[in-house]
Amino acid sequence: MIFQILQQLLCFFLHVGTPGSFRKPLSKQEEINCFQAMARGDKPAREKLILHNMRLVAHIVKKYGVPQQEQEELISIGTVGLVKAVDSFDSQKGARFATYASRCIENEILMYFRAQKKHADQIFMGEPIETDGDGNQLTLMDIIDDGTNLPETVDTLMQSKQLYLYLQQSLEPREAQILIHRYGLYGSAPLTQREVAKKTRISRSYV
Repeated sequence: MIFQILQQLLCFFLHVGTPGSFRKPLSKQEEINCFQAMARGDKPAREKLILHNMRLVAHIVKKYGVPQQEQEELISIGTVGLVKAVDSFDSQKGARFATYASRCIENEILMYFRAQKKHADQIFMGEPIETDGDGNQLTLMDIIDDGTNLPETVDTLMQSKQLYLYLQQSLEPREAQILIHRYGLYGSAPLTQREVAKKTRISRSYV
């Protein structure tokens, strides 16, 4: 399905160069004929439905009032919604395709906006933040590098978090206490088996 969507996006960019070159909307009968042909496996009919409804995508994108550069991105996103609408529309129910497609296009655009908002406050360590005097891009990783292996440190912290969660949820209190003393967890100093035995008042072999 993803391949088909990308294929139709390619068709869009090949056939539509400027806003003025959008295909004219199909008449109601032409639309019905295309969906009937598509139900019989006619691929050109499917492509025709997509290309002749690109004007609808552009119209919906304009409502969001974004800059021209972002409009091109939203048209690509909206086209995905249009393709989904063409593939899932049931022409037997009597509903207007334009109404159904508009909903699909807007849903796709809104999902894109939600995803952008979700990741807006995230900082990526490898993302360029400035350029030095020699024209080399500097990343946040370069600036805060202190010689430690940052990915390895983060991985260790994540595994430690999982370990502590396991200690709390899966072990008896005394079992957890013995492991904490023995391996120096939670920032404590590791103890020998003999020291743990003495601290917990049990035999060394039981430890």
